[in-house]
Amino acid sequence: MKIDPSSPADLSVQIASAIRDAIVSGQLIVDQRLPSEAELCAQFEVGRTTVREALKRLAAQSLIRTQRGATGGAFVNRISFEEAYSQQITTSTLLLSMNAVSFETACEARYALERACAPLSAARRSADHLATMRAEIHRQGQPGLTDEAFCASDVAFHRALVDGAGNPVMSYQLAGAVEAMQPLMNMITFTARSRERIIALHCQIADALDAQSAPETEAALSELERYTLTLGQDVMAQRAQARAAP
Repeated sequence: MKIDPSSPADLSVQIASAIRDAIVSGQLIVDQRLPSEAELCAQFEVGRTTVREALKRLAAQSLIRTQRGATGGAFVNRISFEEAYSQQITTSTLLLSMNAVSFETACEARYALERACAPLSAARRSADHLATMRAEIHRQGQPGLTDEAFCASDVAFHRALVDGAGNPVMSYQLAGAVEAMQPLMNMITFTARSRERIIALHCQIADALDAQSAPETEAALSELERYTLTLGQDVMAQRAQARAAP
């Protein structure tokens, strides 16, 4: 593990990157104890404060864990897909907000990814996944449900569809699509959408999964995409007219 002292990059960032690369390459394995702070200071020729900052960065990424006591220290952590969800969601949210991704682009990506789950979810979904989806449909139809609660239920419904595929890698990859892009689309379309229309489409999706029909699931998702896209375009057009009005 090496760093470049002449580089303008922060030394703690370089050290964290070097250790992360060693973990990714398998040079450092799960549950292996990292060198002590003193050893890392000597290895990288930096002060203890710099090493501690690097370790904090790694801990924030869940790459290492610390233990106290005589046998304590910093150890390579085993990251679960569930633990990594939040990082994926945060990264996706930042990318969308900072790069001004168009509604059409986000909508296309989000539903294309979800449709990829449809055949697997139709074949593998459990009774619990279906029960979650049915419960969220029931919740969405409750009178007095706030827009925020409806949006949260919408996300939970689609999260169950994705998780029904029984593929943790796919669930992780789609965490950003469902829990970052879905709220973005909800925020744009909530004033124009018909809850009844969305609930009806959700029922079609749940029924198709219950029948283990991948084609019907994909068709219902495609219809939901068309409806969402139309809503978004209508809202954008109305906003443009309002800005252009004298």
